[in-house]
Amino acid sequence: MKEESNHQLVTSAVTLKDLQRLDIENNLLNQFNEWKRLPMLYKLALEELQNKIKLIKTELNLQDGYSPIEHIKVRIKEPKSIINKLERKGIEFTLDNILTHIHDIAGMRIVCAFVKDIYRLLDHFSQRDDIRIIEIKDYIASPKPNGYQSLHVIVAVPLILFEGTRWMKVEIQMRTLAMDFWASMEHIIYYKYEKQVPRHVVSELKEAAEAADKLDHQMLRLREEILAQAGEYYPEDLQDIHEE
Repeated sequence: MKEESNHQLVTSAVTLKDLQRLDIENNLLNQFNEWKRLPMLYKLALEELQNKIKLIKTELNLQDGYSPIEHIKVRIKEPKSIINKLERKGIEFTLDNILTHIHDIAGMRIVCAFVKDIYRLLDHFSQRDDIRIIEIKDYIASPKPNGYQSLHVIVAVPLILFEGTRWMKVEIQMRTLAMDFWASMEHIIYYKYEKQVPRHVVSELKEAAEAADKLDHQMLRLREEILAQAGEYYPEDLQDIHEE
């Protein structure tokens, strides 16, 4: 009788162990299937955001007679880069951690003519119901020590799926043409030196960033002057620009 009872306990234990293993395997399978879906979901999120910005660009072009957006680039971070970023942050590799802590899997760069256009777009994004602003890092108001300037904005856009509405994160980097040129050259130089950049090169890069900023302000001033001569600007508009 005692042996039969022990056998039942062993059987129950084995069954429980099997169920736990099965649960783990199902969970891993679900995570694997979700992981495979992620690139598609982020690609759709970028397409959704591109369509919104295309409409904004067309509307502003009709309204102002010029487009504040020069061009747009998009990219999706490679799986290896995602894993490396989790490791750098000391975060365990799980699907939940990826969705929670990695905000730049989908990336968009918007290059504008003038700094004023960047903040105008940001203000417009904040007023829309179909774009949620999650985080803002303003490297234009406060450039990085090396001179880097750009406005980084983490947004979420809705995807209407069979399972329901799912908000996907996208990192937007907004720059002027001058800022974008500087950032591209800085990347090339750092790649050439394998990030071991001589001190004098770092100093000259910062000077170049300051020159790019000066060029942005100079071009904006020239535009103000031309528009003012054409009677298309009012004094209060000019004051607003200087204050920004």
